[in-house]
Amino acid sequence: MKRAAVIVVLIAAVGALAFWWMSRSGKASEGWLGYVEGEAIEVAAPVSGTLARLDVVRGGQVAAGQPLFALNAVSTDAEIRRLEAQLVQAQAQRADLLKARQRPAELGVSRAQQASARAELVRASREYQRIETLATRGFATKTRLDQARAAMQSAQAALQQAQASEASGELAGRVDQITAADAAVAAAQAALDAQRRRGNEIAPVAPAGALVEQTYFNPGEWVPANSPVVRLLEPGRVKIRFYAPENAIAALRPGAKVSVSCDGCGSFTATVRYVSPQAEFTPPVIYSERARSKLVFLVEATPDGGIARLRPGLPVEVRPQ
Repeated sequence: MKRAAVIVVLIAAVGALAFWWMSRSGKASEGWLGYVEGEAIEVAAPVSGTLARLDVVRGGQVAAGQPLFALNAVSTDAEIRRLEAQLVQAQAQRADLLKARQRPAELGVSRAQQASARAELVRASREYQRIETLATRGFATKTRLDQARAAMQSAQAALQQAQASEASGELAGRVDQITAADAAVAAAQAALDAQRRRGNEIAPVAPAGALVEQTYFNPGEWVPANSPVVRLLEPGRVKIRFYAPENAIAALRPGAKVSVSCDGCGSFTATVRYVSPQAEFTPPVIYSERARSKLVFLVEATPDGGIARLRPGLPVEVRPQ
């Protein structure tokens, strides 16, 4: 009986040892859980408005430069026309400052007045000289001489006034006024360029060939400013996100290779690009009986091949190489 009991104890011990070894082996061979994530591009408009046109469908393909959608452009086009008129006004004001103050006809009047004043000055000067000669000989009074002198001086003043009027009419605007006009033209041009760019932003095109992963609005719906309308996924813009335990994180440095497998996509290698500097509890999305309470580190890796078979959200298993 004792011998049988010893044999039973030995068998139980061997079974327990085998179970422990298999459990250790299973743990050693267990992979790290993760999933595929796509680096998508969400295209939005910087202003709010009604969606006038949606040029793509979910699940379709777009080429680079292909229109994606367009918001109602009535208000944007009206603002562009207003700014164009404002630019024309600023340019006209600047051009007016660069011209003479008076029109050619007005300058002609000033020149005619100047010629008349010059002729009057010649006549008054000669009259003064004649009266002065007569006064020297005693044939003219001092009063008449003073009157002739005053008439000559008045003619000189009239000529100077006509010359100043012509010179003032030929002058352009002052330097500070022209500088202000230049600044007004530049500001109007900048505002017009910004509005034209906004007109392009409310009707964006695809930045590259991509898959239309999602559309968020339908034509006729109100789109808030900066709200994504179309979500694009470029070919190959996917990565593997998985969580590795602390005892394996030292070997997972950027540039390290890992083996990735999933249901229906086989196995392929990936290159580690990022390792989180902080530990965290295993996210609920990859809970398992063995890993749900462990501290893990987030790791991101870029697939080296087999990208066409990967879809965002696909669960994967990662093993070190």
